[in-house]
Amino acid sequence: MSEEKKQQGINIELSEEVAEGIYSNLAIITHSSSEFILDYIRIMPGVPKGKVKSRIVMTPEHAKKLHRALSDNLSKYENNHGKIKETDQASPIPLNFGGPATQA
Repeated sequence: MSEEKKQQGINIELSEEVAEGIYSNLAIITHSSSEFILDYIRIMPGVPKGKVKSRIVMTPEHAKKLHRALSDNLSKYENNHGKIKETDQASPIPLNFGGPATQA
């Protein structure tokens, strides 16, 4: 196959700052007809106020692809490490931010 016909990969740059990551223990998801908004929040015990650490805005198509990728990765994780335990407790955090209905 000639060099011209080979598919080129995407070159993705990851800065040192972004590579460190941001810890989040709560995600709030809202949507409109044209976009999904994912707010990643850090809530600390004993502190009455959380802070949005990162916000991702994406199209519905990309949100669906993210859902599929997360489902696939969760299945692979559980196959390798066992079932992820979920608590049945309702969230003690009030999720009323004055915007559209949310899902966490």
